[in-house]
Amino acid sequence: MTMSASALNINDKLAAVDRLRDKYLATPRDAQFRSYLDRLLQRDDQGNLLPKARLFNKAGDARGIAVVEPAGGGKTSLVLHGLKTHPALQPRDAAHQPWVGVRVPSPPTAKSLGLEILKASGYPAVSRRSVTEYDITQKVRDHFKLRGTAVLWIDEAHDLFGAGSKHKVDVSLKILRNLMQGEDAVSVVLSGIESLWQIASCDAQVTRRYWRLPLADVSPHSDRKALSKVIANFCDAAGMRPPSDADLVDRLVHASRNRFGRCIENILAALEAAALDHANELTINHFAESWGMQEGCGMGQNVFLARHWAKTDLGEAQLNWEGAR
Repeated sequence: MTMSASALNINDKLAAVDRLRDKYLATPRDAQFRSYLDRLLQRDDQGNLLPKARLFNKAGDARGIAVVEPAGGGKTSLVLHGLKTHPALQPRDAAHQPWVGVRVPSPPTAKSLGLEILKASGYPAVSRRSVTEYDITQKVRDHFKLRGTAVLWIDEAHDLFGAGSKHKVDVSLKILRNLMQGEDAVSVVLSGIESLWQIASCDAQVTRRYWRLPLADVSPHSDRKALSKVIANFCDAAGMRPPSDADLVDRLVHASRNRFGRCIENILAALEAAALDHANELTINHFAESWGMQEGCGMGQNVFLARHWAKTDLGEAQLNWEGAR
């Protein structure tokens, strides 16, 4: 341990946990996303990647990626980190913007998305009433060309495709297809939950233009060693001893619904509970406390306390209080 547990007071420990929240934790999934992203970009004669979308046919069509994972898996952080750190997508100067990222706004319409893209790309404010979807698309294309944009990332994309009639979905897909065509085409990265692909792939143009990248669930067997190391390293950074419970990782993965992002969130929440408890050792009771607060459940339903925890059916909804049944 870099610093003895007794050397850190409660404020030190809480500050350490906050620093850990800001730290990105790389996994093999990063390399998987990077390999997909690399294939979207052009290369020069020496094989170096360029900040320009690769065109895959004579018609001048770019390709895209649909990153699919249930809520809480960490896909947003994964894509953001991949784009921010990609060597070919680093801006040359203040006027150069190799990639643009937006989250689907509310209301989730093609027009509101287009205006959000313009805003994220630094375009002056546009009156919603004075423009059509076609006008916005043309402004986006022109501004992307001016800014040297090669990749457009749309997060929570399932909200766009699952929020209305087939006509509205078709309009959204048509706008994206427009941006992915021609000499100044951009590659589009969509990220969202499984319904993103279930809805969008009904259009043959989507299955042709996008590579689906499903992110695998966390396994208590294959990922036990890695998660144990994460817990130990986080404890070390927070000036605490790691827990010694043999089945902690198994309980953690189940409580996190096999999602990587939730596993990390639950570890950090337990560390915060331990810090507030003035503890020098992280224990399974700290996980039980923080997870119970998050889920709003009674002791008998708490995965970190229940004897038959593996039989607890969590689903997507929060657990009910025992007494409410």
